[in-house]
Amino acid sequence: MLKSKTFLKKTRAGGVMKIVREHYLRDDIGCGASGCAACGGAHEGPVLELQPLDRASSLCPEPHYLLPDTNVLLHQIDVLEDPAIRNVIVLQTVLQEVRNRSAPVYKRIRDMTNNQEKHFYTFTNEHHRETYVEQVQGENSNDRNDRAIRVAAKWYNEHLKKMPAESQLRVIFITNDRKNKEKAVEEGIPAFTCEEYIKSLTANPELIDRLACLSEEGNEIESGKTIFSEHLPLSKLQQGIKSGTYLQGTFRASRENYLEATVWVHGDDEDNKEIILQGLKNLNRAIHEDIVAVELLPRHQWVAPSSVVLQDEGQNEDDIEKEEERERILKTAVNEKMLKPTGRVVGIIKRNWRPYCGMLSKSDIKESRRHLFTPADKRIPRIRIETRQASTLEGRRIIVAVDGWPRNSRYPNGHFVKNLGEVGDKETETEVLLLEHDVPHQAFSQAVLSFLPKMPWSITEKDMKNREDLRHLCVCSVDPPGCTDIDDALHCRELENGNLEVGVHIADVSHFIRPGNALDQESARRGTTVYLCEKRIDMVPELLSSNLCSLRSNVDRLAFSCIWEMNHNAEILKTRFTKSVINSKASLTYAEAQMRIDSAAMNDNITTSLRGLNKLAKILKKRRIEKGALTLSSPEVRFHMDSETHDPIDLQTKELRETNSMVEEFMLLANISVAKKIHEEFSEHALLRKHPAPPPSNYEILVKAAKSKNLEIKTDTAKALADSLDRADSPIFPYLNTLLRILATRCMMQAVYFCSGMDNDFHHYGLASPIYTHFTSPIRRYADIIVHRLLAVAIGADCTYPELTDKHKLADLCKNLNFRHKMAQYAQRASVAFHTQLFFKSKGIVSEEAYILFVRKNAIVVLIPKYGLEGTVFFEEKDKPKPRLIYDDEIPSLKIEDTVFHVFDKVKVKIMLDSSNLQHQKIRMSLVEPQIPGISVSADASNVDINEPERKKKKLQK
Repeated sequence: MLKSKTFLKKTRAGGVMKIVREHYLRDDIGCGASGCAACGGAHEGPVLELQPLDRASSLCPEPHYLLPDTNVLLHQIDVLEDPAIRNVIVLQTVLQEVRNRSAPVYKRIRDMTNNQEKHFYTFTNEHHRETYVEQVQGENSNDRNDRAIRVAAKWYNEHLKKMPAESQLRVIFITNDRKNKEKAVEEGIPAFTCEEYIKSLTANPELIDRLACLSEEGNEIESGKTIFSEHLPLSKLQQGIKSGTYLQGTFRASRENYLEATVWVHGDDEDNKEIILQGLKNLNRAIHEDIVAVELLPRHQWVAPSSVVLQDEGQNEDDIEKEEERERILKTAVNEKMLKPTGRVVGIIKRNWRPYCGMLSKSDIKESRRHLFTPADKRIPRIRIETRQASTLEGRRIIVAVDGWPRNSRYPNGHFVKNLGEVGDKETETEVLLLEHDVPHQAFSQAVLSFLPKMPWSITEKDMKNREDLRHLCVCSVDPPGCTDIDDALHCRELENGNLEVGVHIADVSHFIRPGNALDQESARRGTTVYLCEKRIDMVPELLSSNLCSLRSNVDRLAFSCIWEMNHNAEILKTRFTKSVINSKASLTYAEAQMRIDSAAMNDNITTSLRGLNKLAKILKKRRIEKGALTLSSPEVRFHMDSETHDPIDLQTKELRETNSMVEEFMLLANISVAKKIHEEFSEHALLRKHPAPPPSNYEILVKAAKSKNLEIKTDTAKALADSLDRADSPIFPYLNTLLRILATRCMMQAVYFCSGMDNDFHHYGLASPIYTHFTSPIRRYADIIVHRLLAVAIGADCTYPELTDKHKLADLCKNLNFRHKMAQYAQRASVAFHTQLFFKSKGIVSEEAYILFVRKNAIVVLIPKYGLEGTVFFEEKDKPKPRLIYDDEIPSLKIEDTVFHVFDKVKVKIMLDSSNLQHQKIRMSLVEPQIPGISVSADASNVDINEPERKKKKLQK
């Protein structure tokens, strides 16, 4: 049956165009119930069970299916995902509405409909002849959709009566819309609110905790006192932004001070790029990363960023007087120059809430169901939840979702989602850091895995098309120990004309991951492989990362090769790119490669190739540094794990060899060569990588620190900086140069991916290169896959596709890749921090030499070279007399009593694990030397009971 709609549309040219939209209705769409004779019993994919397990509902004791409306799916998705909820009918009308309103919820619903154990069935009611409804005159689209849902629910109940008496089933309509529920009941459809139905499931009381708290009535604080001003409606906000009354920006909460935040304004207004907000009422219920509208306060109300550290430790939700007292502490007398544009939040344009990990702060009131949840991220406010499991959840890491924030509540309302496990447990803490840094880490779905090659796999004639056979070359790989995802391999040989041929061979991942399929989409979403201390979160499935794409020795592998002809002075004479087949002759570690180069007894082909590469790499590096490339430093650590417990038993800084530098030089050269080639071919849509030059203000701390040691650091250009760092040596203090390079690293900007057609500045500051990209690690970086595709099209080895030459889509992709890379770095640092805590937990208290990196008003930040560990030594502690502190920002220096500390001074510190706060365990450092009465501690461990926090934890669990 065919229905058609006709409507008129005005064209840009001013004409009128008649549009006819056809809508087909069918009789052969099944209801989804197994064994339904009326539908012929034939249903594809997961279907509704013939006899659904009794959910023990006191409202509907007989077997039944659920049919939720759009708002239930949108707001109660956490409940629907619970294993107890099965046999749910998802209408096409509802699914379309969800898709338009929330992409993340839509994806979660699709995942459930694909999960056969959930028995979620999508019924295409909009194309079923008996359930399709047309919009009538005077009816808005929302009312029409509500009516369509009720028609489908009624049809289901009538249709299922045709089943045998022993299999009689009902369909229950779940809606939180009061009017819609009333109409459904009038029409004879069994209907309940989500809360009514979930509370009727007597066998699953834990589901009540997962209900989203949508009604603000009844969840307000008892006093009913209005704390916050009303948020303006979106229409008024948009008018205000257009007229310039309000500014739109991203709300960034402070980690150190819960009463302060900044808003990064979107647009080109350089004068008001960053606006400060201070005080609860001015923050006005905005949460970190929300898009907000702010109103600038008059200039006489402007404030300076606070140097006070304030943590929200209150348990009493409506003790606002105490908050006002704390806000007064922020407003200290400051220099006029320090004042910054200050504002207040007048409305929320877009909420960017996510599920938050943290711990329950159990209420002091016995038998109370209302408790506060403290997120692990200090930028997120505490969240009020109701739970009957408080005793069980205490001392556990849990996930909570925010539901809303009423005007008269000190904290937002939320609901419990999931219990992750015990605090301090390795698996639990790893899960927390992955969730908190938004690292996609779920197992690859069947849809993704279905695009992997079938095993056993071998190279076919088709694979050899547009590909050179380079299996005869003496290729080898050099990687860290234990590396299984080998991206790159190298070769070097002398040509008949006396020149050298050098090849960089990179895994041909783009051969296996084709544009637009589920495997490609998932790789693009993940963006990068994330390396934690004991775990690797792959960007691509293991079959590719550790097998078919990994350039392991003595197996044939597909590669993308960059081959140069060079003279012995490492000058490039010719460059060519080709898809290839290689057979690596050896998979070496850096140490093994170094041993071959250094050993006079070894002269085989692999060793000769390595020596040639190493000699050229030294020339390339020298030339690069002469051009102004920076050699910076950062303390990287390596853990040695216990083979049984997998706990860290030793912690050392990573040793770098000549071979590390050798591999790096050729990877840089390949990346630059490829960048030039793809930009020549695709000037508007090459994916490149740039490193912006830091603003001069970034270098202030480095220049001042060097000056305090009578050294001059010039920062006019990268070359000037590199040269002055090379000259900054002290014969009596050999570690000084390393410290300066570590500090210089902190001054740098973040390198980012960008689309060449959307930017004019291509320069890579750190490498002193006019153009750069990433080509050499496609197993672990999605950017490299795109670069491989561009290069393949450029040399005629593969065909293009629309998204590859769409600069706007490429710019969006770069935005996601930059975010994923930043989050991966933060997750890796968090993993190192957690394993460092485990190491010192087992090691106990140690005293070590350290160097001062920064001086603060009441603390020094030190680096311990032995462990590559950084930490803060505080000089003001609660319940202890305050010492006399004089801070000089110009030198910079900190005088404590009669002792003065400068940057790079050598000190001795005591290191221990502080477990007094279970949520935020941290490495605590105390000063041992120099000796300052009342400040310094003794080097031995006898005066500290490090087990006290553990005893507290065990007592708390009892």
